[in-house]
Amino acid sequence: MKKRILITIGIILFLSTATLSFAGDNPLKAQEKKVNAEFAALIPADKIVDVDKFYQVYQDVMAGKKKAYMIDVRTNPEFDAFHIEGTDHLNSGLMCEMPKKITDPNAEIYIWCRTSHRAKYVTGFLYKYGYKNVWLYKGGVVGWAKAGHSFVNKFTGKFKITEYRKHPSDAEKSYRIR
Repeated sequence: MKKRILITIGIILFLSTATLSFAGDNPLKAQEKKVNAEFAALIPADKIVDVDKFYQVYQDVMAGKKKAYMIDVRTNPEFDAFHIEGTDHLNSGLMCEMPKKITDPNAEIYIWCRTSHRAKYVTGFLYKYGYKNVWLYKGGVVGWAKAGHSFVNKFTGKFKITEYRKHPSDAEKSYRIR
C-alpha cells in the first residue's frame, strides 16, 4: 500500500513538473526573435528586395547581363527537393565558409531561404564579415512559388508548385503501404 502511494505521489510530482516546464512562453524563443531582429537591423533597407525585383535580377544574371551570386541558404534536403534553377546553395549553418568562397567584399550577393528568417541571419553576418553589397530576397522560395515561377530538382526537371504547404496534408500522411 505504501509503495502504491509513493508511486502515485511520484507520478503526480513528475506530471506537475512536466506541466510547469511546458507552461508559459519559452524565454529562449523570445531571445531568438530579438537576436534575429538585431541581424535584420544590419541589413540596409534599400538592400531588401521583393519577388518582382529579385525575378528581374535573376533574369539579368541568367541572361549574362549582370554578375551576381544568388545563394539559397536552406538545408541540403530542402535544396535537393526543389530550388531556383541556376542558383547557388550554401547551407545557412555553413555561412562561415562564405569568405572562402567569395573573396571580393564588393561582390553582389542575393540571399534567401524558405521565407526569410534564416536569410536575415546570413545576410546580417555577411555585413558583419565586411561584405558591402548583400541583398536579402525577403520572399524566399514561398514567394517565388506564389508568384508562379518555376523550380527544378535533379529528379524531375522543371516544375511549378501550385500550392506551397509547410506541412503535409492529411492525404499525404495517409499512406497505406510503406
